[in-house]
Amino acid sequence: QTTMKALMETILPLHLQTAVFYSLIAVTTTLIALYFYIENTRMVRLGNKLPGPKTVPFFGNALIVLRLNPNEIADELLKLDIYGPVIRDGLLISTGEKWRSHRKIIAPTFHLNILKTFVPLFYENSRDLVIRLRDQVGKEFDCHDYLATVTVDILLDTAMGMRKTEKHKDSYNYAMAVMKLCEIIHRRTYNAILRVDLLFKFSQYAKEQLNSLSVIHGLTSQVIERKKEEIYKKICSNIEDKETEPRKITTSAKSDTNVSDQHKSGQQYYVRDDLDEIDENDIGEKKRLAFLDLLLELSKNGAKLTDEEIQEEVNTILFEERVYEELMEIFGDSDRPCMFQDTLEMKYLERVIFESLRLFPPVPAIAREIKKDLRIVTGNYLIPKGTTILIPQFRIHRLEEFYPNPHAFNPDNFLPEKMQCRHYYSFIPFSAGPRSCVGRKYAVLKLKVLLSTILRNYKILSDLTEEDFRLRVDIILKREDGFRIKIEPRNKNNWQ
Repeated sequence: QTTMKALMETILPLHLQTAVFYSLIAVTTTLIALYFYIENTRMVRLGNKLPGPKTVPFFGNALIVLRLNPNEIADELLKLDIYGPVIRDGLLISTGEKWRSHRKIIAPTFHLNILKTFVPLFYENSRDLVIRLRDQVGKEFDCHDYLATVTVDILLDTAMGMRKTEKHKDSYNYAMAVMKLCEIIHRRTYNAILRVDLLFKFSQYAKEQLNSLSVIHGLTSQVIERKKEEIYKKICSNIEDKETEPRKITTSAKSDTNVSDQHKSGQQYYVRDDLDEIDENDIGEKKRLAFLDLLLELSKNGAKLTDEEIQEEVNTILFEERVYEELMEIFGDSDRPCMFQDTLEMKYLERVIFESLRLFPPVPAIAREIKKDLRIVTGNYLIPKGTTILIPQFRIHRLEEFYPNPHAFNPDNFLPEKMQCRHYYSFIPFSAGPRSCVGRKYAVLKLKVLLSTILRNYKILSDLTEEDFRLRVDIILKREDGFRIKIEPRNKNNWQ
């Protein structure tokens, strides 16, 4: 009996060891088989043919990302679980038929003929900013909040038709809410714990996100309801209320043609814009309507946009002396308002804007999902359907083959004779193709009016050089240390 007990005590551990051994072999064999299966799937097989860093089993080249500082990672895909609560399913991240129909509706509202009517509004808001900046003369201050607020002011005026008396406080709160949301989204992008919805909901950021969303969606909902009531009352009474009548611009057919020809022959002609192909007949009476007014009119006339869809689209839709010399040539000592025709003469300012966007594109990289197999002719590579590719504007804009001395600020990179020799897509700060930014011309025109108005009144000073810039990738590209400047009045007796 004693011998039998000793024998059993010897055999059982051997059986356990054998079981563990074979289990390990089985697991290892399964993993190896799984690895070879994955490696031989079509997507991985084709992907491995593309030039790039070597991969390791299971992790691919993700370990390279783990070694990077988050600020060195160019972009994270737009995912509805993170961005959805902020912009919902608007034009930026919607897909399929919804995206196509909304794009078709919205694109004509950014046609040049409509943008011309916005110039007086751009100038009015720019002049208000000049007045607000008086308190900062001679001081060093961060200009970010001022510019963020005026950007929302202009958005509320042009896109929603809000009057001056209604909007300034709302604009500041809206801008601050947007910045808070950007900060939260940025944190979720790089924090694995916060990416899990369940864990995020129990964090402090969830409450902050809800508060910010209530400000943003509350404002847009309020404006949409008010506009709908105005339209309803107008239909019922058939009375043109001057307070709600859309702004108009009077131009002759001849002057419109000349302006269009001038615009097409200028520097912007060589910047890719898919809106250039919009038929003039698609514009019609839309030229008299603010963006929100147009969406409501279309909804009323059968375009089938719900209030939520309208709100989604509204939310989606934010070398000094030589520039000053150019402005003096255009305006002289006059304090007259900036007109659309003036913006066509701002050639050097336009080049400064483009060069700033080249070196510091607001969105440093974008991601696109391939919907069908795509063959790259230059290397005879096939990118399979379903692959997500990253397009790094920040890197493309600094390629020496397109831009000599690519890291230096040189507005003459955008002289017409230089632009026409470059590939269309060597400059894509607003993306490119069918999903390019629908508001590119709106943004550039607004910047021209805003910057020209500021520079006619103030000299901008800063001790920083480009070498001192510490960049931070948030939802958009930012400076780590803010935007501190000083301003001096150009003419103390001439406040616009």
